[in-house]
Amino acid sequence: MKKPRILVTGALGQIGSELVPKLRKIYSNENVIATDIKEKPIEGLLAGPFKIVDVRKKEQVEEIVKKYDIKVICHFASILSAVGEKNPELAWDVNINGLRNILSVAKNNSLKVFWPSSIAVFGPKTPKKAPQDTILQPATMYGITKVSGELLCRYYKNRYSIDIRILRFPGIISYKTLPGGGTTDYAVEIFYEAIKKKKYICFVKSNTILPMMYMPDCIKSIIQLIQIDSSKLRSCCYNIAGMSFSVEELVGEIRKHMVEFECTYKPDFRQKIADSWPKWIDDQEAKDDWQWKPDYDLTTMTKDMLKKIKGKLK
Repeated sequence: MKKPRILVTGALGQIGSELVPKLRKIYSNENVIATDIKEKPIEGLLAGPFKIVDVRKKEQVEEIVKKYDIKVICHFASILSAVGEKNPELAWDVNINGLRNILSVAKNNSLKVFWPSSIAVFGPKTPKKAPQDTILQPATMYGITKVSGELLCRYYKNRYSIDIRILRFPGIISYKTLPGGGTTDYAVEIFYEAIKKKKYICFVKSNTILPMMYMPDCIKSIIQLIQIDSSKLRSCCYNIAGMSFSVEELVGEIRKHMVEFECTYKPDFRQKIADSWPKWIDDQEAKDDWQWKPDYDLTTMTKDMLKKIKGKLK
């Protein structure tokens, strides 16, 4: 059976840079086309095709789709929460106009689309354990673009019968790619600073609890959802969870391996964003529909992060 060709936008970002190599192991190097607005691919993406594409320009997306006979688009090009608050017009332009172009090209070429939503769709009125169907009144431009994006995706799915699949991700923790301007970036920065300086100044309070997921589980969930037969899916959009912990719980876990590590706290504008999000995610529908189950918890993730970052820095 012929393997489908997959286009990944935002391939140099935190998720895209790790998803592309995994997809290439499954579908072969030449069948996964990595794209980004940046000019030079990182080392891990050199094994297969890489092209410069601005998703705000529909003709560029259309050209790549036709040239490579694309069947699936994984659309990750996005402006994240903290950067989005500093430049809300850019966040809307990239996140909404870019997504609209992807969906329009998918409609014209009968493509399957995967798009990541976020816990940013929730807001202060959302229950602190966010259910699948709940109040979506985000307090950030990033969250507004994610709610608008979910509605746009549902419209294209219902109006044009496009196969669209969405995961509402928590904060993603990875040792390979440095943070890209998100509110949950502290959960990555803290590991690097612990190893390099034995101390860290955190931009949210010690008792701040947020949902998180380790990158291997993130990649696993995307591939599972892309591959599952559509007949098994009740929805096009799923909550998905990994673990939830406070900053002080994370600090305590790091100290089990590095007793000298010290963390101090200097909350900035990102504290208000974090306070608007839920503390836990209810992903029962993902568990029911496609047997979702994460492999990592706080203890195993912390141990692996420290090991991998130490190796990387050497």
